Amino acid sequence: MKYISTRGNAPELTFEDVLLTGLASDGGLYVPKEAPHYTLEEIESWRDLPYTELAHKIVYPFVEGCVDADALKGMLEDVYNNTNFGHKAIAPLQQLDNNEYVLELFHGPTLAFKDFALQLLGRLLDYVVTRRKEKVVIMGATSGDTGSAAIEGTKACDNVDIFILHPYGKVSEVQRRQMTTVEGDNIYNIAIEGNFDEAQDMVKASFGDQSFLRGERKLVAVNSINWARIMAQIVYYFYSSLNLGGPVRPMAYSVPTGNFGDIFAGYMARKMGLPIEQLIIATNNNDVLHRLMSKNQYEVRSLKHTITPSMDIAVSSNFERLLFDLYDRDGARLAGLMAKMNARDDVVSLDEDKLAKARELFDSLAVDEQTTVETMQLVYNETGYLLDPHTAIGVKAARECRRNPNIPMITLGTAHPVKFEDAVGRAGYEMPELPHHLTDLMEREERLTVLPSDLETVQQFIADNTFRD
Repeated sequence: MKYISTRGNAPELTFEDVLLTGLASDGGLYVPKEAPHYTLEEIESWRDLPYTELAHKIVYPFVEGCVDADALKGMLEDVYNNTNFGHKAIAPLQQLDNNEYVLELFHGPTLAFKDFALQLLGRLLDYVVTRRKEKVVIMGATSGDTGSAAIEGTKACDNVDIFILHPYGKVSEVQRRQMTTVEGDNIYNIAIEGNFDEAQDMVKASFGDQSFLRGERKLVAVNSINWARIMAQIVYYFYSSLNLGGPVRPMAYSVPTGNFGDIFAGYMARKMGLPIEQLIIATNNNDVLHRLMSKNQYEVRSLKHTITPSMDIAVSSNFERLLFDLYDRDGARLAGLMAKMNARDDVVSLDEDKLAKARELFDSLAVDEQTTVETMQLVYNETGYLLDPHTAIGVKAARECRRNPNIPMITLGTAHPVKFEDAVGRAGYEMPELPHHLTDLMEREERLTVLPSDLETVQQFIADNTFRD
């Protein structure tokens, strides 16, 4: 399979090169030139497959020609097993009400949905760089969960140094400790004296100019700009649908999202033939996507620190991938639009026909902190089930925006509530116990470096530690 840039002015790449490249040379994001498409009969034939076998059906076309089919099978079996994921179903469904469900995506090693993609990405990366006899540098920014999942997924890679940036004092203690207590000479946690968007901007700038690595190393992205992240997340849309009667009946999904990667995976699942009737963008007070969907006003505002830190993002990078399709895959036209959006000095609107096209599938809702806490309380009173605050936003959005009560509504349960002490406390509940493999997390020694929000300082730190030998 070949991949093309959303901005139309970068070379086509294979999956292997996309995995190692991150941003395209023209500043765009890579997407498949042509997505695989399946008939309803083909999808229905997968109904009884275990998660690993279903994942192979969906993932292999995206990597074919670069990753051997048997090698991919081994990776998937290694990732999605009972030792690595704490539930035999891998992604179990929890029913809240009639035709209302939470898809639990937090049974992986770091208790967040990002384990599904980053555990696989680590193994794919190790496979590729070992074969190519290269050494690479992972550089990523996290608003909470990506960092720990990336470290956990790639810590065993022999030819990789890992540098993860997080906003200092703006992630939960559990999230921070899941990053900073992992042992390894190749792991570096950088606490930036700024916010997530500043960290993400530094990552993007570094991918645009990698001269600080002296031409001796290549940067690899673990943020959801890396196509491998999206690819792996497509699987659980198919899995949940098949477990609730799909593809014979359509589904609706509510997705807590900041960077638009997880919900774009749902869009891709639909594009590949899975009957999805509605996708709901569920977000917090950092509501750039909701303002665009509801008012056709794209305006980057100051970032707000909330009890849902994984969604504290003012610029949703993956939205560009959807815009590419909305604008008929016209890279030159999209490049012009993105230049306006990235200038961040004006309110930008989409062409009305393009927005109308998006609204055929997508709805959106922004949920404030008080309502988030109230939703946690409401669902607990109704069911005895404790939601994490991000999932609570998803449930609230699902109930407010639902178009058809006769089809299943599935909210993606993006993280375990144990990761969010502030929100659980505000809701009036005792913290659940950490899972067995994390019981001593609060006693583990932390390792992190606090740096100013300055690109040159961060790049020098990475260079110094990459070439430490």
